[in-house]
Amino acid sequence: MTQGTETTMDAHVLASLLHLGRRARQAQDQAELRFVLVNETHGLAPYRQAALWIKGGGIAALSGVVSVEANAPYVQWLGGVCRHLEETGSAAAPRLLQADDLRQRDVAEWGDWLPSEALWLPLPAVGPSFPGGALLLARDDPWTGPEAALLAEWAEMWAAAYALRQGSRLGRLKALLGGGGRRRLSPPLLVLAALAVLAVVPVRLTVLAPAEIVPLDPFIVRSPLDGVIDHLTVVPNQRVRADEPLFEFDRTTIGNKLLVAEKTLETVRAEYRQRAQQALFDEASKAQLAVLRGQVAEKELEVEYLRKLDGRSIMAAPRDGVVLFDDPAEWIGRPVVTGERVMVVAVEGEVEVEAWLSPANAVDLEQGAPVTVYLNADPLSPVSAHLRSVAHEAARRPDGTYAYRVRATLAQAQAAARTGLKGTAKLEGEKVPLVYWVLRRPLADARAWLGV
Repeated sequence: MTQGTETTMDAHVLASLLHLGRRARQAQDQAELRFVLVNETHGLAPYRQAALWIKGGGIAALSGVVSVEANAPYVQWLGGVCRHLEETGSAAAPRLLQADDLRQRDVAEWGDWLPSEALWLPLPAVGPSFPGGALLLARDDPWTGPEAALLAEWAEMWAAAYALRQGSRLGRLKALLGGGGRRRLSPPLLVLAALAVLAVVPVRLTVLAPAEIVPLDPFIVRSPLDGVIDHLTVVPNQRVRADEPLFEFDRTTIGNKLLVAEKTLETVRAEYRQRAQQALFDEASKAQLAVLRGQVAEKELEVEYLRKLDGRSIMAAPRDGVVLFDDPAEWIGRPVVTGERVMVVAVEGEVEVEAWLSPANAVDLEQGAPVTVYLNADPLSPVSAHLRSVAHEAARRPDGTYAYRVRATLAQAQAAARTGLKGTAKLEGEKVPLVYWVLRRPLADARAWLGV
Protein backbone atom coordinates (compact mmCIF):
# COMPACT_ATOMS: atom_id res chain seq x y z
CA MET A 1 0.00 0.00 0.00
CA THR A 2 1.41 3.40 -0.95
CA GLN A 3 1.82 6.34 1.36
CA GLY A 4 -0.83 8.27 -0.58
CA THR A 5 -3.36 5.48 -0.07
CA GLU A 6 -2.64 5.37 3.69
CA THR A 7 -3.04 9.15 3.90
CA THR A 8 -6.38 8.92 2.06
CA MET A 9 -7.61 6.21 4.46
CA ASP A 10 -6.50 8.19 7.53
CA ALA A 11 -8.31 11.26 6.21
CA HIS A 12 -11.46 9.20 5.64
CA VAL A 13 -11.35 7.73 9.15
CA LEU A 14 -10.75 11.16 10.67
CA ALA A 15 -13.67 12.63 8.71
CA SER A 16 -15.95 9.79 9.87
CA LEU A 17 -14.88 10.30 13.49
CA LEU A 18 -15.48 14.05 13.32
CA HIS A 19 -18.85 13.51 11.68
CA LEU A 20 -19.94 11.12 14.45
CA GLY A 21 -18.75 13.57 17.11
CA ARG A 22 -20.79 16.34 15.50
CA ARG A 23 -23.86 14.09 15.30
CA ALA A 24 -23.52 13.25 19.00
CA ARG A 25 -23.20 16.92 20.01
CA GLN A 26 -26.25 17.85 17.93
CA ALA A 27 -28.46 15.08 19.38
CA GLN A 28 -31.66 16.42 20.94
CA ASP A 29 -32.26 13.76 23.60
CA GLN A 30 -31.01 10.49 25.06
CA ALA A 31 -32.91 8.38 22.55
CA GLU A 32 -31.15 10.06 19.62
CA LEU A 33 -27.75 9.72 21.31
CA ARG A 34 -28.33 5.99 21.79
CA PHE A 35 -29.51 5.60 18.18
CA VAL A 36 -26.34 7.28 16.88
CA LEU A 37 -24.13 5.02 19.00
CA VAL A 38 -25.60 1.63 17.97
CA ASN A 39 -26.42 2.44 14.32
CA GLU A 40 -24.00 5.06 12.99
CA THR A 41 -20.82 3.62 14.52
CA HIS A 42 -20.81 1.48 11.39
CA GLY A 43 -19.09 4.42 9.68
CA LEU A 44 -15.89 3.66 11.61
CA ALA A 45 -15.82 -0.16 11.45
CA PRO A 46 -18.21 -2.70 9.91
CA TYR A 47 -20.29 -4.88 12.23
CA ARG A 48 -23.48 -6.92 12.09
CA GLN A 49 -24.99 -6.28 15.52
CA ALA A 50 -24.57 -3.62 18.18
CA ALA A 51 -26.06 -3.21 21.65
CA LEU A 52 -25.87 -0.46 24.29
CA TRP A 53 -25.95 -1.71 27.88
CA ILE A 54 -26.43 0.70 30.81
CA LYS A 55 -25.59 -0.21 34.41
CA GLY A 56 -28.77 -0.74 36.40
CA GLY A 57 -30.94 -0.30 33.31
CA GLY A 58 -30.15 -3.29 31.11
CA ILE A 59 -30.13 -3.21 27.31
CA ALA A 60 -31.08 0.34 26.25
CA ALA A 61 -30.61 0.21 22.46
CA LEU A 62 -30.07 -2.35 19.68
CA SER A 63 -28.94 -1.78 16.11
CA GLY A 64 -31.84 -1.86 13.66
CA VAL A 65 -34.45 -1.85 16.47
CA VAL A 66 -36.66 1.16 17.20
CA SER A 67 -37.87 0.07 20.64
CA VAL A 68 -36.21 -2.58 22.81
CA GLU A 69 -38.61 -5.24 24.17
CA ALA A 70 -37.30 -6.00 27.67
CA ASN A 71 -39.07 -9.39 27.89
CA ALA A 72 -37.70 -10.67 24.57
CA PRO A 73 -35.49 -13.79 25.07
CA TYR A 74 -32.57 -12.22 23.13
CA VAL A 75 -32.66 -9.03 25.24
CA GLN A 76 -32.82 -10.99 28.51
CA TRP A 77 -29.92 -13.26 27.48
CA LEU A 78 -27.77 -10.34 26.31
CA GLY A 79 -28.50 -8.38 29.50
CA GLY A 80 -27.38 -11.37 31.59
CA VAL A 81 -24.09 -11.58 29.67
CA CYS A 82 -23.40 -7.86 30.20
CA ARG A 83 -24.22 -8.02 33.91
CA HIS A 84 -21.88 -10.98 34.34
CA LEU A 85 -19.04 -9.13 32.60
CA GLU A 86 -19.57 -6.07 34.78
CA GLU A 87 -19.86 -8.05 38.05
CA THR A 88 -16.72 -10.10 37.40
CA GLY A 89 -14.72 -6.99 36.54
CA SER A 90 -13.62 -8.49 33.19
CA ALA A 91 -15.13 -5.58 31.24
CA ALA A 92 -13.19 -2.68 32.75
CA ALA A 93 -11.29 -1.93 29.53
CA PRO A 94 -11.87 -2.37 25.78
CA ARG A 95 -11.25 -5.97 24.89
CA LEU A 96 -12.11 -8.80 22.56
CA LEU A 97 -14.51 -11.19 24.26
CA GLN A 98 -13.30 -14.75 24.69
CA ALA A 99 -15.14 -17.87 25.83
CA ASP A 100 -13.36 -17.68 29.22
CA ASP A 101 -15.04 -14.31 29.92
CA LEU A 102 -18.54 -15.82 29.81
CA ARG A 103 -20.54 -18.27 31.84
CA GLN A 104 -20.77 -21.82 30.50
CA ARG A 105 -24.43 -21.52 29.52
CA ASP A 106 -23.75 -18.22 27.73
CA VAL A 107 -20.96 -19.84 25.71
CA ALA A 108 -23.33 -22.59 24.58
CA GLU A 109 -25.99 -20.07 23.48
CA TRP A 110 -23.62 -17.53 21.91
CA GLY A 111 -23.89 -19.00 18.40
CA ASP A 112 -27.70 -18.77 18.53
CA TRP A 113 -27.72 -15.00 19.14
CA LEU A 114 -24.48 -13.33 18.00
CA PRO A 115 -21.69 -13.67 15.43
CA SER A 116 -18.46 -15.29 16.60
CA GLU A 117 -16.31 -12.14 17.07
CA ALA A 118 -17.30 -9.51 19.68
CA LEU A 119 -15.72 -6.29 20.93
CA TRP A 120 -16.54 -4.75 24.33
CA LEU A 121 -16.16 -0.95 24.69
CA PRO A 122 -16.78 0.49 28.21
CA LEU A 123 -18.57 3.85 28.46
CA PRO A 124 -17.60 6.11 31.40
CA ALA A 125 -20.24 7.35 33.85
CA VAL A 126 -21.60 10.88 33.31
CA GLY A 127 -23.20 11.97 36.57
CA PRO A 128 -26.39 10.43 37.99
CA SER A 129 -28.19 10.57 34.63
CA PHE A 130 -25.80 8.05 33.04
CA PRO A 131 -24.16 5.59 35.48
CA GLY A 132 -21.93 4.12 32.79
CA GLY A 133 -22.22 1.08 30.59
CA ALA A 134 -20.72 -0.48 27.50
CA LEU A 135 -21.10 -0.79 23.74
CA LEU A 136 -21.04 -4.37 22.39
CA LEU A 137 -20.20 -4.86 18.69
CA ALA A 138 -20.29 -8.27 16.96
CA ARG A 139 -19.38 -9.52 13.49
CA ASP A 140 -17.98 -12.58 11.72
CA ASP A 141 -14.43 -11.26 11.02
CA PRO A 142 -11.83 -10.79 13.80
CA TRP A 143 -11.34 -7.30 15.22
CA THR A 144 -8.02 -5.57 14.78
CA GLY A 145 -6.07 -3.47 17.25
CA PRO A 146 -6.41 -0.20 15.27
CA GLU A 147 -10.16 -0.71 15.00
CA ALA A 148 -10.48 -1.26 18.74
CA ALA A 149 -8.44 1.88 19.48
CA LEU A 150 -10.49 3.96 17.03
CA LEU A 151 -13.80 2.75 18.47
CA ALA A 152 -12.57 3.41 22.04
CA GLU A 153 -11.79 6.99 20.98
CA TRP A 154 -15.32 7.33 19.57
CA ALA A 155 -16.81 5.95 22.82
CA GLU A 156 -15.02 8.67 24.81
CA MET A 157 -16.25 11.35 22.36
CA TRP A 158 -19.81 10.05 22.72
CA ALA A 159 -19.63 10.19 26.53
CA ALA A 160 -18.16 13.74 26.34
CA ALA A 161 -21.01 14.84 24.06
CA TYR A 162 -23.48 13.38 26.53
CA ALA A 163 -21.84 15.28 29.41
CA LEU A 164 -21.77 18.52 27.37
CA ARG A 165 -25.45 18.28 26.55
CA GLN A 166 -26.39 17.59 30.18
CA GLY A 167 -24.10 20.39 31.38
CA SER A 168 -25.58 22.94 28.98
CA ARG A 169 -29.08 22.15 30.21
CA LEU A 170 -28.02 22.57 33.83
CA GLY A 171 -26.36 25.91 32.94
CA ARG A 172 -29.48 27.24 31.26
CA LEU A 173 -31.57 26.17 34.25
CA LYS A 174 -29.19 27.90 36.67
CA ALA A 175 -29.34 31.11 34.61
CA LEU A 176 -33.12 30.90 34.50
CA LEU A 177 -33.31 30.64 38.28
CA GLY A 178 -31.09 33.74 38.66
CA GLY A 179 -27.88 32.15 39.81
CA GLY A 180 -25.71 33.83 37.18
CA GLY A 181 -27.15 37.35 36.78
CA ARG A 182 -29.25 40.11 38.25
CA ARG A 183 -32.53 38.96 36.71
CA ARG A 184 -34.47 36.67 39.04
CA LEU A 185 -37.78 34.89 38.72
CA SER A 186 -40.76 35.76 40.87
CA PRO A 187 -41.74 33.31 43.64
CA PRO A 188 -44.63 31.74 41.61
CA LEU A 189 -42.32 31.14 38.69
CA LEU A 190 -39.71 29.73 41.04
CA VAL A 191 -42.31 27.28 42.35
CA LEU A 192 -43.24 26.31 38.79
CA ALA A 193 -39.58 25.90 37.89
CA ALA A 194 -39.03 23.73 40.96
CA LEU A 195 -42.06 21.61 40.03
CA ALA A 196 -40.74 21.28 36.47
CA VAL A 197 -37.40 20.07 37.79
CA LEU A 198 -39.15 17.71 40.20
CA ALA A 199 -41.29 16.33 37.37
CA VAL A 200 -38.27 14.98 35.52
CA VAL A 201 -36.62 13.38 38.56
CA PRO A 202 -36.16 9.69 37.70
CA VAL A 203 -38.03 7.25 39.92
CA ARG A 204 -38.49 3.50 39.73
CA LEU A 205 -41.74 2.49 37.98
CA THR A 206 -43.62 0.00 40.19
CA VAL A 207 -46.83 -1.95 39.67
CA LEU A 208 -48.89 -4.11 42.03
CA ALA A 209 -50.27 -7.58 41.37
CA PRO A 210 -52.07 -10.21 43.49
CA ALA A 211 -49.59 -12.91 44.50
CA GLU A 212 -49.44 -16.32 46.15
CA ILE A 213 -46.70 -18.58 47.49
CA VAL A 214 -46.79 -21.76 45.36
CA PRO A 215 -44.65 -24.95 45.21
CA LEU A 216 -41.48 -24.64 43.17
CA ASP A 217 -41.55 -28.10 41.56
CA PRO A 218 -44.83 -29.81 42.48
CA PHE A 219 -45.73 -33.37 41.49
CA ILE A 220 -49.35 -33.48 40.34
CA VAL A 221 -51.19 -36.65 41.40
CA ARG A 222 -53.71 -37.59 38.72
CA SER A 223 -56.35 -40.29 38.61
CA PRO A 224 -54.92 -43.49 37.03
CA LEU A 225 -58.37 -44.77 36.01
CA ASP A 226 -62.06 -43.92 35.67
CA GLY A 227 -63.80 -44.52 38.97
CA VAL A 228 -65.20 -43.17 42.21
CA ILE A 229 -62.96 -42.16 45.13
CA ASP A 230 -63.98 -44.21 48.16
CA HIS A 231 -61.90 -42.55 50.87
CA LEU A 232 -58.72 -40.53 51.47
CA THR A 233 -56.00 -41.64 53.82
CA VAL A 234 -54.37 -38.19 54.17
CA VAL A 235 -55.46 -34.68 55.10
CA PRO A 236 -54.39 -31.35 53.54
CA ASN A 237 -50.84 -30.18 54.39
CA GLN A 238 -49.92 -33.60 55.77
CA ARG A 239 -46.32 -34.78 55.38
CA VAL A 240 -46.05 -38.10 53.54
CA ARG A 241 -43.30 -40.45 52.45
CA ALA A 242 -42.84 -42.12 49.08
CA ASP A 243 -45.24 -45.06 48.45
CA GLU A 244 -47.47 -44.04 51.35
CA PRO A 245 -51.21 -44.44 50.41
CA LEU A 246 -52.99 -41.20 49.51
CA PHE A 247 -56.50 -42.29 48.49
CA GLU A 248 -58.41 -45.39 47.39
CA PHE A 249 -61.05 -45.93 44.72
CA ASP A 250 -64.34 -47.73 45.21
CA ARG A 251 -63.41 -51.30 44.20
CA THR A 252 -66.96 -52.67 43.95
CA THR A 253 -67.33 -52.19 40.21
CA ILE A 254 -63.84 -53.39 39.37
CA GLY A 255 -64.17 -56.34 41.78
CA ASN A 256 -67.46 -57.46 40.22
CA LYS A 257 -66.02 -57.20 36.71
CA LEU A 258 -62.97 -59.18 37.80
CA LEU A 259 -65.11 -61.89 39.39
CA VAL A 260 -67.26 -62.24 36.25
CA ALA A 261 -64.16 -62.32 34.04
CA GLU A 262 -62.54 -65.05 36.17
CA LYS A 263 -65.70 -67.18 36.07
CA THR A 264 -65.97 -66.72 32.31
CA LEU A 265 -62.32 -67.71 31.93
CA GLU A 266 -62.93 -70.92 33.91
CA THR A 267 -65.91 -71.77 31.71
CA VAL A 268 -64.00 -71.21 28.48
CA ARG A 269 -61.06 -73.26 29.75
CA ALA A 270 -63.40 -76.15 30.70
CA GLU A 271 -65.01 -76.08 27.28
CA TYR A 272 -61.57 -76.03 25.66
CA ARG A 273 -60.48 -79.11 27.64
CA GLN A 274 -63.70 -80.91 26.69
CA ARG A 275 -63.24 -80.15 23.00
CA ALA A 276 -59.62 -81.21 23.20
CA GLN A 277 -60.66 -84.67 24.46
CA GLN A 278 -63.35 -84.99 21.80
CA ALA A 279 -60.93 -83.90 19.11
CA LEU A 280 -59.15 -87.25 19.43
CA PHE A 281 -62.16 -88.93 17.81
CA ASP A 282 -64.24 -86.07 16.30
CA GLU A 283 -62.93 -83.90 13.44
CA ALA A 284 -65.61 -81.22 14.09
CA SER A 285 -64.37 -80.78 17.65
CA LYS A 286 -60.78 -80.45 16.38
CA ALA A 287 -61.88 -77.53 14.17
CA GLN A 288 -63.31 -75.71 17.21
CA LEU A 289 -60.02 -75.87 19.17
CA ALA A 290 -58.45 -72.81 17.50
CA VAL A 291 -61.54 -70.68 18.19
CA LEU A 292 -61.66 -71.76 21.83
CA ARG A 293 -57.90 -71.19 22.23
CA GLY A 294 -58.39 -67.58 21.06
CA GLN A 295 -61.29 -67.11 23.48
CA VAL A 296 -59.14 -68.40 26.34
CA ALA A 297 -56.33 -65.95 25.46
CA GLU A 298 -58.82 -63.09 25.23
CA LYS A 299 -60.34 -63.83 28.62
CA GLU A 300 -56.88 -64.22 30.18
CA LEU A 301 -55.93 -60.72 28.95
CA GLU A 302 -59.18 -59.31 30.30
CA VAL A 303 -58.60 -60.88 33.72
CA GLU A 304 -55.00 -59.60 33.78
CA TYR A 305 -56.14 -56.08 32.86
CA LEU A 306 -58.83 -56.03 35.56
CA ARG A 307 -56.35 -57.28 38.14
CA LYS A 308 -53.99 -54.43 37.26
CA LEU A 309 -56.85 -51.94 37.58
CA ASP A 310 -57.72 -53.45 40.93
CA GLY A 311 -54.10 -53.05 42.02
CA ARG A 312 -54.12 -49.39 40.91
CA SER A 313 -57.20 -48.61 42.96
CA ILE A 314 -54.88 -47.54 45.80
CA MET A 315 -52.91 -44.40 44.84
CA ALA A 316 -49.56 -44.00 46.63
CA ALA A 317 -47.33 -40.94 47.08
CA PRO A 318 -44.72 -40.65 44.31
CA ARG A 319 -42.14 -39.01 46.63
CA ASP A 320 -41.62 -37.48 50.05
CA GLY A 321 -43.33 -34.13 50.56
CA VAL A 322 -46.43 -32.29 51.70
CA VAL A 323 -49.89 -33.13 50.31
CA LEU A 324 -51.86 -30.14 48.97
CA PHE A 325 -55.55 -30.42 48.00
CA ASP A 326 -59.01 -29.06 48.80
CA ASP A 327 -61.53 -30.18 51.41
CA PRO A 328 -61.45 -34.03 51.70
CA ALA A 329 -65.26 -34.13 51.97
CA GLU A 330 -65.51 -32.82 48.41
CA TRP A 331 -63.53 -35.79 47.04
CA ILE A 332 -65.11 -38.71 48.89
CA GLY A 333 -67.67 -40.33 46.57
CA ARG A 334 -66.72 -38.09 43.67
CA PRO A 335 -66.38 -39.72 40.21
CA VAL A 336 -63.13 -38.92 38.39
CA VAL A 337 -61.78 -39.72 34.95
CA THR A 338 -58.33 -40.88 33.92
CA GLY A 339 -55.82 -38.02 34.11
CA GLU A 340 -57.96 -35.76 36.31
CA ARG A 341 -55.96 -33.78 38.89
CA VAL A 342 -56.70 -34.83 42.46
CA MET A 343 -53.91 -33.42 44.62
CA VAL A 344 -50.30 -32.18 44.62
CA VAL A 345 -47.23 -33.48 46.45
CA ALA A 346 -44.74 -30.64 46.99
CA VAL A 347 -41.27 -30.67 48.50
CA GLU A 348 -41.41 -28.89 51.83
CA GLY A 349 -39.58 -25.55 51.83
CA GLU A 350 -39.17 -25.34 48.02
CA VAL A 351 -41.54 -22.51 47.07
CA GLU A 352 -41.69 -19.51 44.73
CA VAL A 353 -43.91 -16.50 44.11
CA GLU A 354 -46.70 -16.56 41.53
CA ALA A 355 -48.31 -13.23 40.66
CA TRP A 356 -50.94 -12.17 38.12
CA LEU A 357 -50.15 -8.92 36.29
CA SER A 358 -53.16 -7.23 34.70
CA PRO A 359 -52.81 -5.99 31.09
CA ALA A 360 -53.29 -2.41 32.35
CA ASN A 361 -50.07 -2.76 34.41
CA ALA A 362 -48.05 -4.68 31.81
CA VAL A 363 -44.92 -2.50 31.91
CA ASP A 364 -41.45 -3.60 30.82
CA LEU A 365 -39.96 -5.88 33.47
CA GLU A 366 -36.39 -7.10 33.22
CA GLN A 367 -35.44 -10.60 34.29
CA GLY A 368 -33.96 -10.50 37.78
CA ALA A 369 -35.80 -7.29 38.71
CA PRO A 370 -36.63 -6.93 42.45
CA VAL A 371 -40.02 -8.20 43.63
CA THR A 372 -41.42 -7.51 47.09
CA VAL A 373 -44.36 -9.57 48.38
CA TYR A 374 -46.54 -8.28 51.22
CA LEU A 375 -48.36 -11.31 52.62
CA ASN A 376 -51.84 -10.85 54.05
CA ALA A 377 -50.90 -12.99 57.05
CA ASP A 378 -47.87 -10.82 57.92
CA PRO A 379 -47.91 -7.49 56.02
CA LEU A 380 -45.18 -5.98 58.21
CA SER A 381 -42.60 -8.58 57.12
CA PRO A 382 -42.30 -8.36 53.31
CA VAL A 383 -40.79 -11.24 51.36
CA SER A 384 -38.03 -10.45 48.86
CA ALA A 385 -37.75 -12.18 45.49
CA HIS A 386 -36.31 -11.72 41.99
CA LEU A 387 -38.32 -11.84 38.77
CA ARG A 388 -37.82 -15.12 36.90
CA SER A 389 -40.30 -14.97 34.02
CA VAL A 390 -43.36 -13.19 32.66
CA ALA A 391 -45.84 -15.06 30.46
CA HIS A 392 -45.93 -14.01 26.81
CA GLU A 393 -49.74 -14.14 26.62
CA ALA A 394 -52.43 -13.27 29.14
CA ALA A 395 -54.36 -16.25 30.55
CA ARG A 396 -57.97 -16.40 31.71
CA ARG A 397 -58.34 -16.56 35.48
CA PRO A 398 -61.18 -18.20 37.47
CA ASP A 399 -62.82 -14.80 38.06
CA GLY A 400 -63.12 -14.24 34.30
CA THR A 401 -60.33 -11.63 33.99
CA TYR A 402 -57.15 -11.95 31.95
CA ALA A 403 -53.67 -11.49 33.38
CA TYR A 404 -50.03 -12.35 32.73
CA ARG A 405 -48.57 -15.07 34.94
CA VAL A 406 -45.43 -13.86 36.74
CA ARG A 407 -42.93 -16.16 38.45
CA ALA A 408 -40.38 -14.89 40.97
CA THR A 409 -37.67 -16.76 42.86
CA LEU A 410 -37.33 -16.09 46.58
CA ALA A 411 -34.11 -14.31 47.47
CA GLN A 412 -33.44 -16.79 50.29
CA ALA A 413 -35.23 -19.39 52.40
CA GLN A 414 -37.79 -17.57 54.52
CA ALA A 415 -39.81 -19.28 57.22
CA ALA A 416 -42.82 -17.00 56.69
CA ALA A 417 -43.15 -18.01 53.02
CA ARG A 418 -45.10 -21.24 53.05
CA THR A 419 -47.30 -22.68 50.34
CA GLY A 420 -50.77 -21.19 50.03
CA LEU A 421 -50.15 -17.76 51.57
CA LYS A 422 -51.59 -14.90 49.53
CA GLY A 423 -50.73 -11.23 49.32
CA THR A 424 -49.70 -8.40 47.00
CA ALA A 425 -46.49 -8.29 44.94
CA LYS A 426 -44.73 -5.04 44.07
CA LEU A 427 -42.87 -5.40 40.76
CA GLU A 428 -40.14 -2.89 39.94
CA GLY A 429 -39.56 -1.82 36.32
CA GLU A 430 -37.34 0.76 34.66
CA LYS A 431 -36.74 4.32 35.86
CA VAL A 432 -39.15 6.95 34.52
CA PRO A 433 -39.74 10.66 35.17
CA LEU A 434 -41.79 11.42 38.27
CA VAL A 435 -44.51 13.10 36.21
CA TYR A 436 -44.97 9.91 34.17
CA TRP A 437 -45.10 7.82 37.34
CA VAL A 438 -47.86 10.05 38.73
CA LEU A 439 -49.94 10.45 35.55
CA ARG A 440 -49.57 7.04 33.92
CA ARG A 441 -52.75 5.46 35.28
CA PRO A 442 -54.93 8.64 35.13
CA LEU A 443 -53.94 9.14 31.49
CA ALA A 444 -54.67 5.49 30.66
CA ASP A 445 -58.10 5.69 32.36
CA ALA A 446 -58.86 8.96 30.57
CA ARG A 447 -58.00 7.46 27.19
CA ALA A 448 -60.15 4.40 27.88
CA TRP A 449 -63.07 6.63 28.96
CA LEU A 450 -62.74 9.05 26.03
CA GLY A 451 -62.01 6.32 23.48
CA VAL A 452 -58.92 8.02 22.01
